[in-house]
Amino acid sequence: FRCAKCYKPLAKEPFNTKDDRIMCVRCCSKEDAPCCHGCYKSILAGAETVVYKGKSWHDECFICCGCKQPMGSQSFLSKESDVYCTPCYDEKFAKRCFSCKKPITSGGVNYQEQPWHSHCFVCSSCSKPLAGSSFTNHQNQVFCVDCYKSCVAKKCNGCQNPITGFGKGVNVVNFEGSSWHEYCFNCKRCSLSLANKRFVAKGRDVLCSDCGNKE
Repeated sequence: FRCAKCYKPLAKEPFNTKDDRIMCVRCCSKEDAPCCHGCYKSILAGAETVVYKGKSWHDECFICCGCKQPMGSQSFLSKESDVYCTPCYDEKFAKRCFSCKKPITSGGVNYQEQPWHSHCFVCSSCSKPLAGSSFTNHQNQVFCVDCYKSCVAKKCNGCQNPITGFGKGVNVVNFEGSSWHEYCFNCKRCSLSLANKRFVAKGRDVLCSDCGNKE
């Protein structure tokens, strides 16, 4: 008189019947217990269990598909049928910063169809963060307004201030290697605006047609 599964003698032991078979209490519990999706063994009553998307695991069998460490109480993310701890998920699936090549786990900036960490998207001259600020690109380098003015921008031949393309006077006049804000491109003598008008060059100066004809 033995258990139909483990063959343990049952003469003086409690037993149950299942599907016309006589089994010890332990084997009967295993028959009714859910199967661990990790080790495919039965999860006995009282064992620490993880249930996710209708499947069950022993607590120690619910592991990250990347580092193979048990999840324990830490948060996790899923990809298709696999589960990952947060660091492994970020390492495998997160976008990578165009500058440092490390995963971007939150926030970030997109520029020229490339992702950047906010702290990596900085001025090429002073390293000031540019996220949320005005900046400009020069020869595939980005500059804050101040550094662009001082380091890169051409100087207006009229007022000698930088031509930045920001604010007033965004239009620029270029002539024989010199540049002017449009509002500074005036006749040297009468101050008439020469934007979109005929003018005469006299050395480094520009004159309107009338003043030029008086020479």
